[in-house]
Amino acid sequence: MTIQNILDRKGSKVFTIRPTATVKNAVDQMRERGVAALVVKSGDAIAGIVSERDVVSAISRFGEHALSMAVKDVLTLTIITIAPGDSIRRAMNLMTRYRVRQLPVIADGRLAGIVSVGDIVKQRLDDLETESNVLRDVYIAAH
Repeated sequence: MTIQNILDRKGSKVFTIRPTATVKNAVDQMRERGVAALVVKSGDAIAGIVSERDVVSAISRFGEHALSMAVKDVLTLTIITIAPGDSIRRAMNLMTRYRVRQLPVIADGRLAGIVSVGDIVKQRLDDLETESNVLRDVYIAAH
């Protein structure tokens, strides 16, 4: 299974925000859209990712003033990306190694989607269920 399989199932819609938007605006968008992170874009360039974790960290450091700060001042600058043809195993390894929960998917130098740890877990559970059903059917057919 590849990252493209996940994008085919969930879609390639990515919610983005400008670096100059406020953290409050980012939090509102995350809540309204039911997502845990937004890709921060300046034009076509990815500037980073702002996640719930970044917001909590900013509030811990700056108090409620963090909500009026610009997203660019609290975002995660290290961007770990993945390609559509990469395996789910590679995504799991990257997420574990870099302790990230979202991976932007880059195809031909452009943002093609985003996968989260929840997407990866769902795909793995679906794969395991399919494998279990096949093994059960083979076992039944053999007896």
